[in-house]
Amino acid sequence: MTLSEKAMTFLEEHIPELAEVAFKQAYWSALASGSTVLVSENGNLVEVYPDGTRKIIKQLPKHIPVDPGKILERS
Repeated sequence: MTLSEKAMTFLEEHIPELAEVAFKQAYWSALASGSTVLVSENGNLVEVYPDGTRKIIKQLPKHIPVDPGKILERS
């Protein structure tokens, strides 16, 4: 099956929405199965438990803004 350019563009525009739904589904599915989930909240790595409690694991490094196409090297 070959997609037209219009159809492909339409589908590509919806990738962020589809990804958001998939992540939310995975998050809730993991908690429902009794597993914990790691998330980023307010600059911290946080472990979320199925009962809703949260435990801060560690503070995350500051965000590094990157321009598209820019190459960064970490030493």
